[in-house]
Amino acid sequence: MDPIAFSIGGFQVHWYGIFAAAGCLIGLWTAERRGRLGGLKTMATFDLGPWLIVGALLGARLLFVTTHPEHFQDKGWFEWFNIREGGLVWYGGLLGAMAATSLYVYLKKISLWQLADALAPSIPLGHAFGRLGCFLTGCCYGSPSDAPWAVQYPEAHATHPEWVHPTQLYSAGVNFGLYLGLAYFYRRKAFDGQIFALYLSSYAVLRLVVEAYRGDYPSPGPLTPGQFVSLLILPVALGLYYWRHRSRKPAKAATGS
Repeated sequence: MDPIAFSIGGFQVHWYGIFAAAGCLIGLWTAERRGRLGGLKTMATFDLGPWLIVGALLGARLLFVTTHPEHFQDKGWFEWFNIREGGLVWYGGLLGAMAATSLYVYLKKISLWQLADALAPSIPLGHAFGRLGCFLTGCCYGSPSDAPWAVQYPEAHATHPEWVHPTQLYSAGVNFGLYLGLAYFYRRKAFDGQIFALYLSSYAVLRLVVEAYRGDYPSPGPLTPGQFVSLLILPVALGLYYWRHRSRKPAKAATGS
């Protein structure tokens, strides 16, 4: 069994797909429970699930195609949609999911900010599972390292024989921690939109740090693309927090386990 995939009944099963699917289901389940505590309609977040999946996949792939045109110069347009070998950008998926959620709440007449707050802690939870899949798959790897916890991938991997930072595990760890922190604050939030703004700003800062150890793509300047996008999102998130705080109405208490 290699780190990329294994076979069941003749079908190739990729670790990333397994962990991403598990993260999606667990994220939706925890968001549904959290949403009921905050007064959302029953099953609102589960009904949103297909919208999130389609929006995230389209956004993640679109941003990859836009920022990596060199991969598609000699290929047909249908390769834009071939994600079996990777080619998804997290921030693109986040933006796509946000667009899909906005359309969903408009059609269903649901409070956008209540729903965003219910979803916010579950975003890093699902992301953490996805990064564990990245670690087993061998993508999103780190730069060379002589740290005691550095890892070495098999001969077929691009980094072999070097030892590299397990940046996927760094990301999984900070995302699990972010989930716990946001879930704690959700039960104590002062206004709708607060938890989602906290997620955006906190993740942007954490991504800036973790990206410093990435080694899977070249950086055209002093910042990686992930750090550049994080620096763009951070002031937007802080502005969102300030705006929602200024225009706040008392949030419905979210109590319970």
